[in-house]
Amino acid sequence: MKLRVDRDVLAEAVTWTARSVPARPPVPVLAGVRLEASNASLVLASFDYEVSAHCEIPAEVEEEGVVLVSGRLLADIAKALPSKPVDLEVEGTKVTVSCGSSRFALAAMAAEDYPTLPVMPSTAGTVDAHDLAQAVAQVSIAASRDETLPLLTSVQMEVDGDRLTLMATDRYRLAVREMTWASQDKTLSTHALLKARTLSDVAKSLTSTGDVTVALTEAGSTTSGLIGFEAGGRRTTSLLTDGDYPPVLRLFPEETSIHATVGREELMAAVRRVSLVADRSTPIHMSFTQGSLALDAGAGEDAQASEQLVAHLEGEDISTAFNPGYLLDGLGAIHQPYVTLDFTHPSKPAVLTGVDSIGGEKDLSFRYLIMPIRFGA
Repeated sequence: MKLRVDRDVLAEAVTWTARSVPARPPVPVLAGVRLEASNASLVLASFDYEVSAHCEIPAEVEEEGVVLVSGRLLADIAKALPSKPVDLEVEGTKVTVSCGSSRFALAAMAAEDYPTLPVMPSTAGTVDAHDLAQAVAQVSIAASRDETLPLLTSVQMEVDGDRLTLMATDRYRLAVREMTWASQDKTLSTHALLKARTLSDVAKSLTSTGDVTVALTEAGSTTSGLIGFEAGGRRTTSLLTDGDYPPVLRLFPEETSIHATVGREELMAAVRRVSLVADRSTPIHMSFTQGSLALDAGAGEDAQASEQLVAHLEGEDISTAFNPGYLLDGLGAIHQPYVTLDFTHPSKPAVLTGVDSIGGEKDLSFRYLIMPIRFGA
């Protein structure tokens, strides 16, 4: 194999492909990135038996061929090279990387032992890359970090025709984002459960493209559940999480009698200040009265903090308490200048939604439900 490729294009492609390379591979070949040169392109691929990555870039190919090299090492080298064309050539058991006066020789791994990448499933639809990235960022904050609960470390994707719904929960909060997309089959109704970390990586890495193609293993297929994303010459697949996601949408109350609206930025800043005296397990108390919101944290001989904000309240006065980190996550995921907190009872979950103005219509495309902390806890 012998070829020449643009340095920036190579560095970006190797870095993206090497994301799937495990830090501690169970077998040595999984530490590699597979390079295949043919016609006028270079295809880079990686696979760890769960997530695969495939990227195709233009190249001046002099000799076609396939080689396997250390993915992380090649990515580090490519990023450090000067801004000049890069020559790749296989010489015996070595892969030489030349750029300007820089020259590296990498050990070639056994490409024939590398596993075959999974085939992309059937296309389910397309979605705007920016919209997907925004939706995933809003929802993934609520996914659990506890790896002993694989269902809750995942994001549930539900497809119903042209409507795509993403949701995640860690039992203490729930984030739900609804959006429209271009479905291939308007009658399609299915769901997929994907690790939040994998989905976040994919969404972030495809933001520079226009539309993202989403592919799903058809329901009833005899093969393992698989989801795929493709855009701008990049393709990635991932195994789906096994299991049935809990019916979390039932947690949203059908009706709420108390509605409080506060400036989002002002509330976030106040929560950050007041929470300085609170550790992770210490709640922030919030007391809503007509025209006012009082926040306080700390008690007894411990450090204490309090702050008053202007708030618009519809319904009875209410006092409750929340985990400050969870509250800030929800406020940060809302993009409108105001946030409305809907309550049914101080000990029941509150629902956060964004609004453009006090008394304005709520943006129900994103909802964030947060469990209160009991005062006596």
